[in-house]
Amino acid sequence: MHIEDLLREVVTAQASDLHLTSGIKPTMRLWGKLTPMEHYDVLSAEDTFQLGYSMLNTFQKQKFEKFWELDLSYGVPGLGRFRVNIYRQRGAVGIAIRVIPMTIPSVEALNLPPILKELTRKPRGLVLVTGPTGHGKSTSLAAMIDFINTERSAHIVTVEDPIEYLHQHKKSIVNQRELGFDTQSFPNALRAVLREDPNVVLIGEMRDLETISAALTIAETGHLVFATLHTANAAQSIDRIIDVFPPYQQQQIRIQLSMVIEAVISQQLLPNLRYKNRGEISRPAPARGRLGSATGTVWPSLEEVGRVPAVEVMLASPAIRNMIRESKTHQIETAIQTGAQQGMQTMDQSLRDLYLRKLVSLDDALARAIHPEELRKMIREAGGDAGEALARLRA
Repeated sequence: MHIEDLLREVVTAQASDLHLTSGIKPTMRLWGKLTPMEHYDVLSAEDTFQLGYSMLNTFQKQKFEKFWELDLSYGVPGLGRFRVNIYRQRGAVGIAIRVIPMTIPSVEALNLPPILKELTRKPRGLVLVTGPTGHGKSTSLAAMIDFINTERSAHIVTVEDPIEYLHQHKKSIVNQRELGFDTQSFPNALRAVLREDPNVVLIGEMRDLETISAALTIAETGHLVFATLHTANAAQSIDRIIDVFPPYQQQQIRIQLSMVIEAVISQQLLPNLRYKNRGEISRPAPARGRLGSATGTVWPSLEEVGRVPAVEVMLASPAIRNMIRESKTHQIETAIQTGAQQGMQTMDQSLRDLYLRKLVSLDDALARAIHPEELRKMIREAGGDAGEALARLRA
């Protein structure tokens, strides 16, 4: 068993992840569901050790043996790139590998709201993309950065752990820095970035006080900053940022955040009912899909993808900035509900629309809803045929 053979099968099956753990067979995540690779034997501790160490150089081995967990990017010529996390569990080595597509999808190909393109045209401010692990935050950010790279001349600096999507220089210059190889820490990289003449800064994850503080400062000094958080909605994201700071600083941070925040995009991926109803195991060849405007790449149609995104969009209107300043984040959801004309929508509104378009099942929509009973009520109020109801909602 060789790691490259396993990765080749995962890519061929168009799975998103590969899990290697002693005591079970190699397992891939196919459209959100864990699927054992039945033709392989159960992995032993020795198997996972050899598979894991085959991806590491000498420096990485030393680092893993010191800290017992390690993030890295791994490339296979002619196959693709992968984000890898190696860790210890029950004294053995465990490995989680995420497939990184070679081609960066467009906002349209990802079925994301068009307002995301407008956010990339902001001259400054902070844009957060939030959601659970494995629900497409990095891919959405890559699509937005690629749109900037295609549309305008800018210096884009990314700080990632590890580097996932590789950006080519187009109209913009894109410099990508990887934690542990190009910089020793997020705070060090973010302190230095202001001397690197950036227009746009991408922060892989706002994970601690120093990183969050640096992100706010960079946005405040006239740069456009993109970052991720592991939160479920806009109000939680605002609270998470403020709560990281000690109590005596929080009012100052509320004021600072209210001035620099431009948007919070919260997303989660749900099983695509149209794809499920086809009864297919793997996605068909994408020749029947949609043409990507920038590159000529043909992206798969909605019937050919296994998951679709539900997206909450909060835009920083004057009312929402005031709510952040006055510590009234519990009112943000109401402001989003009434901000449809500006392009805002709550997670439950997004789930309702996906259900009415027959893209997700009612059970899946309710399971992911912030307020399940409120979602039921919205669907009942829509009433009638799903297509007609959606048309009335959009009218």
